[in-house]
Amino acid sequence: MGKLQAGVIPVTAFQQNCTILFDEDTREGVVVDPGGDVDVIVQTVAENGITLKEIWLTHGHLDHAGGAKELKERLSLSIIGPHEDDLPLLERIETQAQKYGISGLQNVLPDRWLKDGDVVSFGDHRFEVYHCPGHAPGHVIYYNRAQGFAHVGDVLFNGSVGRTDLPGGNHEQLLASIRDKVLPLGDEVGFICGHGPGGRFGEERRTNPYLQGLGPIGAAPQAPVGVDQKTD
Repeated sequence: MGKLQAGVIPVTAFQQNCTILFDEDTREGVVVDPGGDVDVIVQTVAENGITLKEIWLTHGHLDHAGGAKELKERLSLSIIGPHEDDLPLLERIETQAQKYGISGLQNVLPDRWLKDGDVVSFGDHRFEVYHCPGHAPGHVIYYNRAQGFAHVGDVLFNGSVGRTDLPGGNHEQLLASIRDKVLPLGDEVGFICGHGPGGRFGEERRTNPYLQGLGPIGAAPQAPVGVDQKTD
């Protein structure tokens, strides 16, 4: 099994980071948050010789989940995540899309809900799941302990944090998720987020203005049973 690789495809008018996680050798992988522009996603995956195994969702906002149903049907993929607290958001994607004047996005239900402590994987690449509400009630992040990498969706950005003025948002809850679930994973962990460039948790802890004064950072969460904890 080869090294974990990641590629980003900005989709929809929101320029959401649809992310392809794949194995460098086998070219098998998953797509995280196919929010729309499914033709572009399918073409990019084919041009790079990648075989998708599943769709993973971080949360239920339209720009992250709006293309998931179409992609599932076109490529016969299962949809994994998010946490079931995002069911109301997934059921309102089409209504929200109409408000923004966006066509083609569809309501969707996952084949498997996720909860805190779950593990998802493709090949030998295993990701721990952390439920991190605040931006959305059912938001989850995916953490690969072996390679020190996380996909954090819209929980944390380079220099900012997720907005909390949308239905189900809660700013204090978001900051608690970052303090108690995200930052304890370690300063050296690199991340991809839902919009814009990624970074490293340590840099955000030191410089992100929204994270100053969060209080003491707790111990790093332990890996669920069966997760490979090697660090090379």
